[in-house]
Parts: sequence; structure tokens; C-alpha cells
Amino acid sequence: MSIPQTPSRVALTTDLGAQGRHFGDAMLRWSDNSVPLGYHPVPVISIRGGAGPVLLLTGGTHGDEFEGPSAILRLVHQLDPAQLSGQIIAIPALNAPALAVSSRVTPLDGQNLNRAFPGDAGGGPTAMLAHFLETAILPLCDAAVDLHSGGKASFFQPCSLPTHCADADLSAQNMALARVFGLPLIWRLGAHNDARSINAAAQRVGVPMIAAELGGGGGVDPGITDATEAGLYNILRYLNMLSGEILLPPQQRVVEVASPHDSLYARGDGIFDRQICAGQDVTQGDPAGWFHYVGEPERASVALHMPQDGVILAHTNRGMVRRGDLLALVVRDVDQDL
Repeated sequence: MSIPQTPSRVALTTDLGAQGRHFGDAMLRWSDNSVPLGYHPVPVISIRGGAGPVLLLTGGTHGDEFEGPSAILRLVHQLDPAQLSGQIIAIPALNAPALAVSSRVTPLDGQNLNRAFPGDAGGGPTAMLAHFLETAILPLCDAAVDLHSGGKASFFQPCSLPTHCADADLSAQNMALARVFGLPLIWRLGAHNDARSINAAAQRVGVPMIAAELGGGGGVDPGITDATEAGLYNILRYLNMLSGEILLPPQQRVVEVASPHDSLYARGDGIFDRQICAGQDVTQGDPAGWFHYVGEPERASVALHMPQDGVILAHTNRGMVRRGDLLALVVRDVDQDL
């Protein structure tokens, strides 16, 4: 016997069925010292024009990633609902409590929202928010885009992230969205994708979806944010929600994490004296930098080398690192026809 699914405890203050541009909140009710009786607001924007698809845009899933929220807010204030065929549901600060304090995880319970799906209607605030998105919002949508960056800790070469799954048709739709987003690099999520992410939630619901990694460093890069905004307009045009030309780079490269052992990790606590950059092609044995035992200066510094051929998709943005920290994420080219 199947167990009935508990409905979301998160309510909306705006009518998603209303025409035009409307602003409201997802009411995250979590009684704590700061908000004992009210709710923690998660801003939700609906732009509804004529008949057409429904596109979900999310940013700020991690609260120290700002390019996505910036690009979404640019778009929602520029678009004329009368020119739109369909609806945009925009949640620029999905993890609003975390964004308010520039933290990767929420201060409400210390959990990582992008490792909380499918969530739990009766769980803590992060689980409630994940459950709300997967059960109440994603099923309304025909496509979704979730915008990330490396946050304060890391820097990513800008890339789009489609999920490659057993459903060949859904995989093809995901890849099509990744291509029209228009970044030169596509990071295909395969066997190493995390089943607790928004990408995995969209896969379970059957909604074509991409994420994007958009630099990082804890601020807003104007060039990357411009490219992100252009990618969102490309998606709207591809879905026939907006008229105009889709602008693509001359070439696109598809990569994948072949093995976590391809990447470089900190061997102890100290300073990573980096000599590599995101987007760089590397060969096994290439210099990666130096590791300095700054707390034990009598110990000799260690020269670090790349463990495998590939592309550096991301690197740490931290000087001081701890044993086990990811120093460089290495990916390999894959057959684009797969």
C-alpha cells in the first residue's frame, strides 16, 4: 500500500495563475528566536504572459553565490509580460536565509539545500524548502534553470550542467538546454551526480533542467553575469517564450568527471600556493603549485603536480586549506554524441 505524500507546509503569498508581473513570498514557517511566530520570506516572482511553457529560474541555492540572483533580477525587471509567451517563476534567492548572511548553508539549521532533496514536509527548514520545490513548484514547470557559482570558497570556469540519465529523451532535452545557454563549456552530470541536488529533483519529476556554475569568489563578476543574463534570454527564445536570435559560441566542449581520483586534494593543513587556473588544460605531472606548512615552517614545502590529464573545471579560492579540501577539480572530454 502506498503512503500518501504529505503536502508542503510552505505556502505562497502570490497567485501563480495571475497575468502580468507579481511579487510575493514562499512562507517558510520555522519558529526560532529570530522569527518565533511569523515566517522566513523566500521571494517568488511570477511573470505570466500569453499561452506557452512555464520556466523556473532559481538562484541563491547557496547563499554566497551572487551571479545567479543578479542575472535573474536583471531579467525579471526588464521583461515586458506582454511580450512573453508563457510564464517565468523566478526564485532569485531560493535559500534566502543563507543569502542574507552570505553563507553557503542556511543559519536556520546549518544544512546544504542542494544536498537536501527530495526533502521532507515535516523536517527542518532546509528539508521543508527542498520538499516545497520538488513537490509544489517543479511539477508546474516545463523547464528549469538553477544558477550557481563557486561561492566564497571556489572559482569555476563558467559552464552549464545537464544531467545524463537513463531516460534518453530527458537527457537529450537537458543537453539541448545546456547548449542554448550558450557557454563554451558544458559539464555533463553522469554517474557522479548527487541524487540530493535540484538536478536530481528535476529528473525525478521529469522536467528538463540545467544548472550552471558561474565563476565565484564571493562577489559579482560583471562579464560572467552578462553572459548568464544572455544565456537566460537564449533559453527563453529556445522555448519560444520570447522572440529574438539565439546567440551561441563557435564551439562548445563537453566534459565530465571521470573519477574523483583525477582531482587534487589538500594533503594537510597549510597554504595552497596555486599555479593553475580554471579552464586550463593539464597533463598528468604538470605543476599545480606548492603546499606550505605555514604552521610548521621547519617542514619543507611540497611541490604539487596534476594527478591526471584533463581540464581544470574549478579550483579553490582559499589560501589556507585543510586536509581533504578540493584544490582542483579535473574533468575529461566526453563523446558529445553520447
